[in-house]
Amino acid sequence: MLNTWVVMPTCLPIVLRRCHTCASERFRTGGKFRVNAHHKLIDAWLLVLCTACGETAKLTVLERMNVRSVRPGLLDRLHDNDPDLAAELLRDPVVRRRNRVALDWDGAWRLDTGGSGHPDGEVVDVSVRFAARIPVRPVRLIAEGCGLSRAAVERLIAEGGLVSAVRLTGKLSGDFTFTLKR
Repeated sequence: MLNTWVVMPTCLPIVLRRCHTCASERFRTGGKFRVNAHHKLIDAWLLVLCTACGETAKLTVLERMNVRSVRPGLLDRLHDNDPDLAAELLRDPVVRRRNRVALDWDGAWRLDTGGSGHPDGEVVDVSVRFAARIPVRPVRLIAEGCGLSRAAVERLIAEGGLVSAVRLTGKLSGDFTFTLKR
């Protein structure tokens, strides 16, 4: 039987960017936007706050765009400070690259094993699905989902008791499956 696990975000991740005031590198966002219009041109920013000093920084979302070229739905979501839009924009690689930021997902996700608890049986097949592109170490996911230590999971991988079509070392943010042989 195939078990399905889901990696789900629980809150917005920490934005990694250097603060110009205190040199801290961690910002949090509450999903607030600032929209500014210059006649027919519009700018929009996602506001982030430094976790150390509280200084506000702006992540550029729209820059000098013609108002007519912006979808009305997007403009409404910006004006309404839609937290789902903030999450979408933080996951967008173009926005992250333009603003030269990275994301820290530690403590911002959880693993939902579907209430099955720790998998029992001689051979267990598990499909791991990501609700959002959250980079997580598969060893950590498997250890948490199976109730094992990370060292035990790494030992199972080395011994061939844990196999997958993807590499289980490093970080993954895409769906994968694995088979656990006990």
